[in-house]
Amino acid sequence: MSRLSRFEAYRFVGVRDTMRVYDCDDETQFAELSARVSEEDLVSRNQVQVFAPDDPVEARNRGFRAVAGNR
Repeated sequence: MSRLSRFEAYRFVGVRDTMRVYDCDDETQFAELSARVSEEDLVSRNQVQVFAPDDPVEARNRGFRAVAGNR
């Protein structure tokens, strides 16, 4: 199981510029998210969002849409 540093406790991580939520337990989605975070410096730019509860339903409640393959 891979997780972003500083966000190890969260499975679902959103990106604010696209309002998409990624499932970190999905290898493909995690690879895409990791690449964006490092290439675009999303953490420093405050573009990363986590949810409590850590659930795709809560992400949808906050206006985020699932990346293809998410529930």
